[in-house]
Formats: sequence, structure tokens, C-alpha cells
Amino acid sequence: MGDTISPLSASVLRNLADKLYEKRKIAALEVEGVVKSYTVAQDHEKISSLISFLIDDFAMSPQANHRKGGLLALAAATVGLASEASPHLEKIVPPVLNSFTDQDSRVRYFACEALYNIAKVTRGDLIVFFNEIFDALCKLSADSDPSVQNAAHLMDRLVKDIVTECDQFSIEEFIPLLRERMNVLNPFVRQFLVGWITVLDSVPEIDMLGFLPDFLDGLFNMLSDSSHEIRQQADTALAEFLQEIKNAPSVDYGRMVEILVQRAASADEFTRLTSITWVNEFVKLGGEHLVPYYGDILGAILPAISDKEEKIRVVARETSEELRAVKIELSEGFDMGSVLMTAKRGLGSEWEETRLEALRWISVLLERHRTEVLSFLDDIFPALLQSLSDPSDEVVMLVLEVQACIAQDPQHFHRLMVFLVHRFNSEHSLLEKRGPLALRWLCTLLDSERVCRELAAILEGEADLEFATIMVQALNLILLTASELADLRALLKQSLTNPAGRDLFVALYSSWCHSPMATVSLCLLAQAYQHASSVIQSLGELDINVNLLVQVDKLVRLLETPIFAYLRLQLLEPGRYPTLLKTLYGLLMLLPQQSSAFKILQTRLKTVPSYTFMHVQPPSSTEFPGLSAIRRTASSGGYGQILSHIPVIPAGLSTSSEDGDKITDTSGGASGINFAAQLKQFEHMQYQHHLHRTAQRNLPRKLPSTSLQLHILDLSPFKHLSHMIYWLAIRMDTGMKMKVTQDRESDKPQIHHHHHICSLQNQHGMARFLPSNFNFFPFLMTLVNSHTWYINHLRFFLYNRFCMVFSVFWNHGYPEVVKFSSNVPLYLVVIK
Repeated sequence: MGDTISPLSASVLRNLADKLYEKRKIAALEVEGVVKSYTVAQDHEKISSLISFLIDDFAMSPQANHRKGGLLALAAATVGLASEASPHLEKIVPPVLNSFTDQDSRVRYFACEALYNIAKVTRGDLIVFFNEIFDALCKLSADSDPSVQNAAHLMDRLVKDIVTECDQFSIEEFIPLLRERMNVLNPFVRQFLVGWITVLDSVPEIDMLGFLPDFLDGLFNMLSDSSHEIRQQADTALAEFLQEIKNAPSVDYGRMVEILVQRAASADEFTRLTSITWVNEFVKLGGEHLVPYYGDILGAILPAISDKEEKIRVVARETSEELRAVKIELSEGFDMGSVLMTAKRGLGSEWEETRLEALRWISVLLERHRTEVLSFLDDIFPALLQSLSDPSDEVVMLVLEVQACIAQDPQHFHRLMVFLVHRFNSEHSLLEKRGPLALRWLCTLLDSERVCRELAAILEGEADLEFATIMVQALNLILLTASELADLRALLKQSLTNPAGRDLFVALYSSWCHSPMATVSLCLLAQAYQHASSVIQSLGELDINVNLLVQVDKLVRLLETPIFAYLRLQLLEPGRYPTLLKTLYGLLMLLPQQSSAFKILQTRLKTVPSYTFMHVQPPSSTEFPGLSAIRRTASSGGYGQILSHIPVIPAGLSTSSEDGDKITDTSGGASGINFAAQLKQFEHMQYQHHLHRTAQRNLPRKLPSTSLQLHILDLSPFKHLSHMIYWLAIRMDTGMKMKVTQDRESDKPQIHHHHHICSLQNQHGMARFLPSNFNFFPFLMTLVNSHTWYINHLRFFLYNRFCMVFSVFWNHGYPEVVKFSSNVPLYLVVIK
């Protein structure tokens, strides 16, 4: 073996490889003595040769007993070197660390023992190997052999002591290793890691707080560990760090906020509570520094507000209030889009409290940064409209408050009303369930007259006549019964004497014509009784259907409410209000005699006193204007008896009536309302409804897809129907192919090549709502005369040469197949 091993006798070499620990220990002591002698002689060359020999022939030997003896000998050599061991540690420590992963648990145990003895001798000189030692101990802390674990714990305590007293420890080099190990799930390793974090944080010279974002997520992850001890240790460590944050002059909130937001959504209740508590403290400590992260923080708060745990809900609500209280300047990096999108997602939450809090945030942002919020209106407005369907009244009212705040600008006000009508049209149940609440609350938040006028203008040109009728009936009921519209009712009562009331009456009348009884009730409210009577009489020319009778029934019952108390009191003076009686009797004649509404109204009319006429002078030669007509149309019974008591007004007396200071039924006169024109407008609207109902009854039934049938309709009358085309809407359908063509030579239609029509989408964003004064027919004529169009979907139904339904969707870029001309016949060929 040469000169290198001459100091070691054969017995020492034999004992180092012996299976008995005591013999190996005796041999190790011999090695220690030899190294000491070399150290005294400062013969470092022989020391180095001896160490190399021990490593190669023993520590790295394939024989387990040789490896055990080699580890003891290396530790003994280090002890023999004492203060001179530092230059040789680079050779001694690596083979010891390698033995930590040995397959033999006893070798791993002796490796811990050897490193422990080496560390006792070298202390701070061993710090250069700290990361390697830490990594080895981390693995040994989860060793399957209890004796190895115990040895690793002893070694761990010694290394911690060394680190706390050493000023050469590099936290920057250690943090990446710690961050890598923080996601380990083994409970023993977790305890090991938390212990090291706590120790290092206790060293004043080590700034663990500055590196907290690197291992914060791992600590939060330990809060959900199945071991109570680990959860407690992690919570204690987090509490200490939070206290340090409170006392620190500056903290990197950004990276930690991202971690807290993620952990706030944890399935573990304790983790959620701790993370929300941290967020709460962050907001209190540095709210202005968190401005760039408001969107992320709000994303954590909103779900927590509806958490099943009361403690979490309380902290989340407090945090949200604290965050809203911070005065934000957009120049500080505030991301308006992120916050609004987070609030928008909150509107879709299944929890009511979350939806309410999201709306509060949108409301606050609108109040403080209106212009910036409105720039994102297209993104949030659909969600706000969707929230009108919310089952919670509180949510709906808050949504309406936000929408009313948006609608302060005229252009946004119109948009809100249009979208609101569209929303009610697309979801009729929403109109039934939320319509009254929504409209009443909007009238409270906004000017009620402005709301009613805008809705009336939209409904006047509404294409869906059935929906328009339902909507008008709903608006009419609100107008008659809502306490929020009391001022509006008072103004309408002055329609015949006050210009403001007259303008409002005229503005509402056009759309109220969709519903006969709404029109009648509007006239009763405005005390335009003569016109109300004319409207009722005009109904005799149309179909009296069940829906109309239901509306009459409702109106009769409304007449018994306090809203119409003034009207009932006017019945005390039938001589002054003869057309009021005629109106009420007209309603009575519309009702079936066996209905409860008939009996209610009949009972009311029977109470009209006749003695009031006894004090009126006998007539000379002048009657009330219109009284003769009443007498002619009066039927037998109570109505005829009452009319028999109505005297003729003597000549020279004033001819005042219920329709104003002077009777002006046809010309408008002092009231300024042209009731004759109003009546024509009503009759025209009802005729359109009549045509629509007829069209619905006459809709052709779909044929099997295998059949082919041609329907040829003469469209030539269109050149005279500019005022007849009342419905132009964008609609989609499937399975129908249509073309319009003209024949200049004969009366036979020409069938061109046709395309199969599948379900299409409106790619051009055609508005569903057109201005109420839009003249459809000139628009259509200009459209088809100046361009080439392919009509994908077109339906016409003709009734007495009038257009009843017109629905069209068009696209560019197809062969020339459609051109209108007033000189030749025009046909519609429907191919099924």
C-alpha cells in the first residue's frame, strides 16, 4: 500500500472493516492519533494522502462494513485535524453527504454521526456546504428508519445552532432551495422546513421577510395539512411574518397579493380565513400601494363575502369596505378594466351577497370615475341587463340604481330604455315578475315623466305587436296604481287645461293605442270622457276577444280603487258629465252579463243619484252638445232612466263639459288636442292588430321536407302600401327557400336557382329597434332598386291587398335576382 498507509497497522485496517461497531471505533481512534501526529508535524501532504486512502478504500467501498468504518475514520481524522480541518473539508464532506442516500440504513445512520462530529469540530467552516447539508437532512427527515430520523434531528439542531451564530450564511443562495422544497407533501419534511423558516426568521442578520413571497405559498399550503401540529406550526410562522409586515417600513405587496388571491379560493376553510385576513391587513396597512392589484383583490373578496363560514364573511365584508374607502387616482396604475371585469363576473355568482357587492363596486366606480367606467359600458351592460332576472328584489333594485346612474346622459338613457324593452320582449316572464318593480324604481330614480315618454316612443314603433300590447298594459297599470307616479297622474288630470298635461297625454296616447282599455283608462285619467266614449264605440267594428274582455274586467275593478275616486264623485253630477255615464255604460255593454265585473259596474251605475237633476231649470231649446247622440244610443234600463232626467240646457248658458272648459271633441279647441285625429290613430293601430291576428291564424303549416310546393303571391300592390308595412324585423328561420322575381313578358313567375337556407346569424349587427318615425316602404324601395340583393328569408301574407307581415334578412354578394319596378307585375315565389 506504500508509504501513505504505513502509519496504519494491519490490525487497524482490519478493524475498520469489522462488522462490530466497537472494533471500528477503536480503529477510528487509531486514525485520529495518526492524523494528530501529522498535524503537529504540519505534514499536510501525508494527511491528504491518508484522507484519500480512507475515501477510496473504505468510504466508497462496495462493502457496507468498509463504508461504515470509512465514515468513522473520516470523522476521526477531522477531530485529529481540529482547527486545521478547514483546508481538507472539501475532500472529507462530499463522501459523507453521499452516504446519506446509501441503501443500507446503518450506513445512513453512521453518515449522520460522522457529519455531526465533523460539524462539532469545524462549526462555521462547514457553512460553505450548507445547501448540500440542508438538502441531505431534508431527505433524511422523512427516512423510513426511526434511528436515522433521530440522528438527522440531532444533526439538524446542531446545524441550526451553527447558522444562527455564523455571519457567513448566504440567504440568497438558500432561498431557491427552500422554494423548491416547499411543495413537498411529506409531513416530516414539512415540519423540517417550517422549523428552518422559523429559525432563520429569528436571526436579526437574516432578512427572511424580503424573501417571503418565495415561500409564502408553501406555508399557506401547509395550513390544510392533515396533521394538526403542522397546521399549527405553519399558522404560527405566518402570524409572525404578518406582525413583521405591520412593523416593516416597506413591503413587496404585489407578489404576495397574487398568492393570497389564489389561496382565498382554497377548499380548506382555515386557509381561506387566513388568506382573507392577510388581505384585510394589507388593505389597512398599504391600501394606496395595492391600487394596481385591486382587480385581483376584488376577485378574492367577492366569493368570500358569501362563504359558508361566518368569520370569513365578516372579514371579507370589512375588507371590501376598507378597499372602497381608499381614494383612488387613476394615475396611480389603477386598472379600471380589470376591476369592472371582476365585478362583472361577480354578477354571475350564484350567491346573492356576492352579486350585491359587485353592484356596489360598479356603483362606486361610476360615482367617482364616470367617464372611465362608461368607456367599458359595452362590456358590462349586457350583464347588468341579465341581472334584471335576478330572483332577489334587492339585487334588481341595486341593478336599476346602477343603470339609472348610467342613464343620466341622454344617449345612455335612450340606450337603457331600448335595451330594457328588448329584454322584456325576449323574456316575457321577466316583464311579468320584474317589470313593475323595475319600471317603478326607474321612475323613482329618474324623472318619471321622462321614463314614460321614452318608453312610449319606443313602443309606438315596436314591431312585435303582441309584446307592445302587453308592455303598454303593464305600463298603464303602473301609471294608474304606483305611488311613485302620483305627480304624473295629477298632471294628466289637467290634460284639457294645462299645456304640460296635454303634451304628456299626446305623447303617451300613440303607444297606448296598442291596448284599447289602456287607451280608455288614459282618457278617464285625463277626464277626456267624450273621447273615451268614442274609443269604446269604435271597438264595435273589431273583434271582441277574450283578451279584450279581460282588460275590461281589470279596468272596471280599477274604477273602484282610490285612484278613480274623483271619477266616482263626478257621477254625483250626471248632468255635468253625461259622456262619463256613456263611457261607463259602454264598458258595461262590452261585458258578459254573468261576469262579476258586469255586476260591479252595474251596481255602481245604479247608485248614480237622480235627485241632483231636480234643481236644474227646465230646458228651453239647447241641449248639451253630444247629448242627442247619447239619447239615440241609450238602451232601455237604468241608463235610459238616468238620461230621462238629463235636462236640456237653456240658451245662453255655458256649454262646459268634462272634456275641458268648453266642448271641443273634434277640433281640439281650448284643450289643444285634436281628438278626431287621435281617434283615427287609435282605429288605425287597432286595425293593424286585427291584421296581425288574422295573419297569425292564416299562417301556412309546414310541409314535410320531402314535398315541394309553390306559393305565388302578387306583390304589385306594394307600390301603394307605404303606410301599410308595419313590421320590419331581423329574424332567422330554417328550411325555407324564397325568391322574388318579375316577368316582363307574361304573368308567369320565373323561378331562378335557389340556395338552401340554414340557420344564420345577423353578421351585420342590424339594429332590432328602429326609430318610431322610420318610413319603411321608401327605405325598402330604395334598397332593392339601387342594389342587388338575395333575400334569404322573406315572408309576405296579403289580406285585402294589404301587407300584413314582413320579415326580411338580406346579404350582399349574390346574383341579381331582386329588382322592384312599378311597371311590371311582381311576384313572390315560395319554395318549400
